[in-house]
Amino acid sequence: MVKPTKVTNTIRALRFANGEMTQAELADRLGVTRQTVIAIEAGRYSPSLEMAFQIARVFDVSLEEVFQYP
Repeated sequence: MVKPTKVTNTIRALRFANGEMTQAELADRLGVTRQTVIAIEAGRYSPSLEMAFQIARVFDVSLEEVFQYP
């Protein structure tokens, strides 16, 4: 049986590279709850395509720099 591949992300590293932005600050910028950011960052929740683009825009990077699909 083939194990499903999971989307990974670099949100935590990007937050710290941007002046140690907190999860709450990122949530405010995205218009979501801190719990949503925690779930996305931990890989327990995959954001919509629109939210993925919003996250990339917050950090001023490409979508591929935030999310990876191995």
